[in-house]
Amino acid sequence: MLWRIAEMFFSKELPRMVAISGSHAAPEPSAPLAGIRVVDLSTTLPGAFCTQFLADSGADVLMVEPPEGSPVRTLRGWPAFGRGKRSRVLDLKAPGGVTELDEVLRGADVMVTTFSPAALTALGVDSNALSERHPRLVSAHITGWGRSGPWRDLKGYEGLVLAKAGFSHAVRRMAQPPRPSYVATPYASYAAGHIAVHGILAALHEREHSGLGQIVDADLVRGVHAIDAWTWFGELVGIRWPEAYSSVEAWTEQGTPQSPMLLALLAAPTKDGHWLQFAQVQPHLFTAMLTEFGVMELLEDPKWKGFPTLESPDLYREFWSILLSKVGERTLAEWQQRFDENPDLCAEIFRSGHEVFDHPQLLHEGRSTIVEDPEVGPVRQPSTLVHTKGGPLGQPLPAPRLGDASGGWLQNPPVADFSENREMTTPPLSGITILEFGEMFAAPYASSVLADLGARVIKFENIKGDNIRSLLQFPEAAGAKVMQGKESIQVDLHTDEGRAVAHRLVASADVVLQSMRAGVADRLGIGVEALRAINPDVIYVSAGGYGVDGPYAARPAYAPSISAAGGVALTNTPDAEYATSSLDEVMQHVPRITTAGTSAELQSDGLAALTVASAILAALVGRDRGRPLYDVRTSMLATVTHVVSDWLVDYADAPAAAVPVHDGNGLSALYRIYGASEGRIFLAAPQPKEWPALVDALRDFTDLDEERFATPDARAANDDALSARLEAVFSKEPAAFWEKRFGAAGVGCVELYEGAPARLIQTDPQLAAEYAVSAVSPIFDEHLRLAPLVGLSRSKTTARAGCLAGQHTSAVLREFGYDDATIAEWQDAGVINCG
Repeated sequence: MLWRIAEMFFSKELPRMVAISGSHAAPEPSAPLAGIRVVDLSTTLPGAFCTQFLADSGADVLMVEPPEGSPVRTLRGWPAFGRGKRSRVLDLKAPGGVTELDEVLRGADVMVTTFSPAALTALGVDSNALSERHPRLVSAHITGWGRSGPWRDLKGYEGLVLAKAGFSHAVRRMAQPPRPSYVATPYASYAAGHIAVHGILAALHEREHSGLGQIVDADLVRGVHAIDAWTWFGELVGIRWPEAYSSVEAWTEQGTPQSPMLLALLAAPTKDGHWLQFAQVQPHLFTAMLTEFGVMELLEDPKWKGFPTLESPDLYREFWSILLSKVGERTLAEWQQRFDENPDLCAEIFRSGHEVFDHPQLLHEGRSTIVEDPEVGPVRQPSTLVHTKGGPLGQPLPAPRLGDASGGWLQNPPVADFSENREMTTPPLSGITILEFGEMFAAPYASSVLADLGARVIKFENIKGDNIRSLLQFPEAAGAKVMQGKESIQVDLHTDEGRAVAHRLVASADVVLQSMRAGVADRLGIGVEALRAINPDVIYVSAGGYGVDGPYAARPAYAPSISAAGGVALTNTPDAEYATSSLDEVMQHVPRITTAGTSAELQSDGLAALTVASAILAALVGRDRGRPLYDVRTSMLATVTHVVSDWLVDYADAPAAAVPVHDGNGLSALYRIYGASEGRIFLAAPQPKEWPALVDALRDFTDLDEERFATPDARAANDDALSARLEAVFSKEPAAFWEKRFGAAGVGCVELYEGAPARLIQTDPQLAAEYAVSAVSPIFDEHLRLAPLVGLSRSKTTARAGCLAGQHTSAVLREFGYDDATIAEWQDAGVINCG
């Protein structure tokens, strides 16, 4: 479909490094979640992301670990994932283990677990029974597929989710020639972790009124679909009107760009081998790039008529090769000098590993810090995701040693009031009003997520409307997802009357969300100081691409640039970093490194949006508890440093970061994509305890009882040989056969879906019933949309459709005291647009 050609659009002094060690101190007064007690039973990355955010925000997080310790301790990023937490050893499988857990939960506010439904049942941990015994407890369950639906019993590995749901196919351009590819960046795990944060904090906010906790459900499938920018509605159009548009891919099968956008979002290496990501997507910026490259005169040749749209792939390839060659004529230092001299020209360096922390904007904001870990020494890691005007929420404390749980809970839990009805209640954010001043995706989708939880969101749009509405040829398809559940008013904030409207509405708002570049909000009269002077209690959230000030804060932020700068692209395709020896090699790897940083389904805007929603909810809960944050700051660039923490965290003798092997198919012979006689499978059996079941399941096909495969170390040493053996075996039967056989054996294995993820959900009735809901839109009438991301056992969620630009201007202005004569006058003068 035509939306494919647009998919690449997105989308001071050095900080003081304070090293700390020793016992856990009381949270700083700025910590919004201070006093919240969290029992962390999670054993995988989604739970680590969730509880790290809670701990960074001041919660007292107690890891309840098995005697051998949590598997998260084996990750390179453990010093960051475990920071600020305490540890208690408790064997849930031992006699009395569940009873001991019950005692621990007696003083807790929150429990987080990543056990599958079957594993929880086997342990004897029943969520409903826990809720009866601990009525104020918020129990959060993070699973791979959800606790119901046709996929609920599949193993919850991220690789399986991405393969089964179609996301491995969505990034097929990471391989050359194209084929489904393994994605190293933990998109789904990060998303699911923060969806759990949303549910936990929304439930805690609701508990302030009801006195009761509830059960929260989050999963990786909804998480990874949340990141998708606009393909859901693009596929919806294709399903309903299959003859309306022809399919046009951004790249040809040979890897040639056939979209002008890919020329503006040029990825190319310098003369000395450093990859640069340009983002010259606005017309004047694209012209500035072509002028700098010295190619404007070429366009006078009739052969380039219609530029930047060209008549054939051959012409695109020729012009593309010219641009690549021009970048390769200068060294990085020479390009950096031109960037400093020409404000209309900029590019990000493709960074990887700990060098990401040296980005000038991250240095300016203090977005990395050093923590003195008692076991491994100084650890450089991201600072807290939420910053305030004064910087990070606090200095992270070291990760705990196993069993290092000094002290008990700070206080006994209050007694719940059972007088209130325990059945389904109103949405948890009912009564909360958010004013949104944001465009595109990263900030606007955050408020859409909160609208599903019951918040009222009034979206201020300029007179032309949010740019995302017109990115695809079908009206509203690109922006429908970020308009869900909102009221849109179109107001010209450049006018005195328009600013007066914003000031009147902010007087009764709870949250202001803006994502403008540095200085723009202040110039429009909606900066933090101006609005807090009107409403001192309003929570003001700045969620730009780079930040509110600093060397990059005034730059436009696009997902490809952020993914390059933040290390996402080279995490997915580390081998491409050095593929710069010839023009042919460069042209082979540009589609790979571009796709590795951004596709419409997997991109940094979506990750940032979920972070912004977490930040808003943390501030709301802090306000509930008398620990308010009024000037909240996040950024897209800061977010991705947390997403790829396992590759960025740096300390002496750190384990090597995981990198794709076997031609980019996975991480090892036991965690990778394989070809079958028909289709492909993803095998996920990396844990030693899974090996015997795998061997038994394959006994009719091959004998793996060999000394070279007998132990985990032996299998790692002979990984290539094991991979070759399994390749030969899997080629004998279809993918569906292997999924069924391994499923019966309790081994993680799924058949890859080789199509658009959003199309799969919308066209499979069982999947649609689990992961989608029906809504009614002024554009799409009744249609399926992605279901609310989090499930709550008592509180309702809402699932409204998108709105048109200015659809609610008149109604909102009347509600806030403007009469019809004033509305008509302003409409005629262009101050407002009533849709």
